Amino acid sequence: MGFFDKLKAGLEKTRKSFTEKIEQLIVGYATIDDEFLDDLEAVLLSADVGVPTTAKLMAEIRKGIKSKEINSPDDLTPFLQTKISAMLIGEPEPAAAPPEPPTVMLIVGVNGVGKTTTIGKLANYYREAGKKVLIAAADTFRAAAIDQLEIWGKRTGSDIIKHDEGSDPAAVAFDAVQAAKARKADIVIIDTAGRLHTKSNLMEELKKINRVIAREIPAAPHETLLVLDATTGQNAINQAKLFGDAVKLSGVVLTKLDGTAKGGVIIAIKNELGLPVKWVGVGEGINDLRPFVASEFAAALFTDK
Repeated sequence: MGFFDKLKAGLEKTRKSFTEKIEQLIVGYATIDDEFLDDLEAVLLSADVGVPTTAKLMAEIRKGIKSKEINSPDDLTPFLQTKISAMLIGEPEPAAAPPEPPTVMLIVGVNGVGKTTTIGKLANYYREAGKKVLIAAADTFRAAAIDQLEIWGKRTGSDIIKHDEGSDPAAVAFDAVQAAKARKADIVIIDTAGRLHTKSNLMEELKKINRVIAREIPAAPHETLLVLDATTGQNAINQAKLFGDAVKLSGVVLTKLDGTAKGGVIIAIKNELGLPVKWVGVGEGINDLRPFVASEFAAALFTDK
C-alpha cells in the first residue's frame, strides 16, 4: 500500500465524521435554509475543525450562496473541498539547509503524543535518504525515553548522545552538536522533555537548549517541530499555543491520524495558528511518517475511492 492509500485509510474515521455526515445532510434537504446551515455548522464542529475555522467556513458558504456559487445542497461538497484545500494550500517549505551540515532539529511536545517514536521514524526517513543522523536524548527526566531512543538508534543505524537520567538537558544538546560536527553528521534530532505540569521550568529549559545550540551552530535549531496527537483534537491547539510562547515553532508533526475522527484539527492548526503541518503519521510502521502534502490530504478527506 502506497502512502496516499494509507492516508486515505487513516482518514476513514475523520471522513465518516466529516464528509459522510455532510453527504447525509445533503440527502436530507432539498434546499438550503437556516436549519440546514445550523446542522452543517454542527457537523464541522464535531470533526474538530474548531470554532474560528468553522465560523470562517460558514462565512464562505454564506458568501457562496449569495454569489450563486451554491444553489442547492448538492453544490456544497465541491465548494467545501475547494475552500478547505485553499486553507491548507501552500505546501510547507522545507527547512532552509545551513551553509554546511549539520541541520539541527529540536523536537518538542507533551509526554504521550508519540514524540520518541516520531524521532525514531524521522531518523529512519533521513537515513533512507542517505543522511548521517545523530539523535540527542535530552529528555533526561525519563529513563524510558533514553532507553527507547537507544533502541531507535540501533534500529535506524543512527548515533546517539545520552547522559545519565537527571542530567542537564542543555548539556546533552551541547555534546550532541559538538559530536555532530566532529563526526560530520548531516542531521541532529534533539529530544526534549514534555512535562507541562511544570510548565515554567520546562519552557525555561527549552529556551536554554536553544541558546546553547545557537552558540555552537549559528541559526540553529533550523527546525523546531511540535509533535501533536491528532486524537486530542482541539486540545492540540492549546498545546501549540503554550509551546509557541516559549520557542519559535517552525511546524507541526501530527501523529495518530489513523486512530481518530478528529483529523479536521489539521485545518484548525493551519488556519488559527498559521503553523504548517510538516509531517503526518498514519500507522505504527517505521515508514508510516511522511511529509504532509496539503493537496493529498484534501483529496483523501473527500474521497474513499
